[in-house]
Amino acid sequence: MKQIFIAFALVWTVAAAIGETDRQNVLFIITDDLNCNLGTYDHPVVQTPEIDRLAREGVTFPHAFANFPQCGQSRASFMTGLYPRQTGVMHHQQRFREYLPDVTTIPQHFMAHGYTAARVGKLYHYDNPRDIGTDGHDDVLSWETRINPRGIDKDIESEIITLEAGKYGGTMSWLAGPGEDEDHTDGMVATESIKLLRQYAETKQPFFLGVGFYKPHTPYVAPAKYWELYDRDSIVVPEVPEGYLDTLPPYAQKSLTRVKNQIDLPHAVAQEAIQAYYATITFMDAQVGRIMAALRDTGLDENTIVVFTSDHGYHMGEHGYYQKRTLFEHSARVPLIIRAPGISAAGERSTSIVEMIDFYYTLADLAGIPEPPDYVLGRSLRPVLENPDEPLRPDALIRHEFGYSLRTPQFRYMRWDDDEIELYDHWSDPAEMNNLATDPAYAEVRGIMRRRIAVRIREAEIPAKGLRFIPPHPDDRGRPIDLFVP
Repeated sequence: MKQIFIAFALVWTVAAAIGETDRQNVLFIITDDLNCNLGTYDHPVVQTPEIDRLAREGVTFPHAFANFPQCGQSRASFMTGLYPRQTGVMHHQQRFREYLPDVTTIPQHFMAHGYTAARVGKLYHYDNPRDIGTDGHDDVLSWETRINPRGIDKDIESEIITLEAGKYGGTMSWLAGPGEDEDHTDGMVATESIKLLRQYAETKQPFFLGVGFYKPHTPYVAPAKYWELYDRDSIVVPEVPEGYLDTLPPYAQKSLTRVKNQIDLPHAVAQEAIQAYYATITFMDAQVGRIMAALRDTGLDENTIVVFTSDHGYHMGEHGYYQKRTLFEHSARVPLIIRAPGISAAGERSTSIVEMIDFYYTLADLAGIPEPPDYVLGRSLRPVLENPDEPLRPDALIRHEFGYSLRTPQFRYMRWDDDEIELYDHWSDPAEMNNLATDPAYAEVRGIMRRRIAVRIREAEIPAKGLRFIPPHPDDRGRPIDLFVP
């Protein structure tokens, strides 16, 4: 009888060990303020060989959209699986945990099912670069391990070229920096992530590892060698026709003119800023390559889901505007690549529209853990990963502080809070420069889009089912982190 018990215990132990090692890990890589200026997205200039290699191993989503085109709101949304209104986070310095104290985030869900969860760098909102080296606006309940690198890019801020003296995050600023990759904050993010991957390979512990790069968010600072890859004088600055703003409703004009020192930049200054942005993307790409090399070297690539994305898109002169916080394609669209061993079709592009809110269900499904809580919204991308031509959504909904946008395969429709609208036909106008809001030929389309966006908005503003919600005070616009350390 004793021998039978020992044999049974041995079988159970081996089975459990196999179950642990066969579980799918998650490596979630997110960048800050990255648009689709990547080689794999057919950009003619920007060099991203490492991200391009990842795309050859997974599925690329050219029609992926943030649910809010600003950092804090977007990250609170996809990490909880709720739309921005449902999280209460409508301003980037607000903290969702103050309004949703009982919400379970993606990494919490994984921890509840036997995973360890770690964060290196920026996953939730940070005031970048001010909060580098701190926890920023992090959610402490989401992680067992939190690592906050701080590199020389933080130490040399006084040397940075900026459009507004003493400002580096909210305004464009840049510097071809000193040192090697590993000396900079994002280089350190990669180094610390590699250490954790090697640790997980040793312990066989299932993991959810969130890797948050701070670049290419302004200030565009990276080792000087990356500047040498781009000839500043040959960089093309987008042009805007005379009178363009007059074709837009008031809230759209406001979104494009809010940053006064970035309007009508001198051509040479614009070229220099774009060069710096490109250089910083390539620097960040190299760090992605280091992490992926470690994943392969440890053998973890065989059972680790990899997600690469950004928190939202970014303008670099399109519509005469720089940075984020508009409802146009450049601000709302995000790069998205998912590599899921044994599931995803390698090197394919999906034709489906997806939203970042889909991450929660997707990762739980791919990892084989129980479904998220009932209040979590979104859809699993598994069918699209298996068949990239499978349609997942008919449209994507994007919230802005002044209104909403609906993106279908052909059209973008904007509805502002004053009931003004915009309509763009991507089949004939992919740059979204010809507003069809009053074109009689598109009257039927406007009616269809008006009804559809009303349905989507109503669904996105319903309070989360069964989840306690403490409404923010009307004057609550968030706050910076407490810098006082006793």
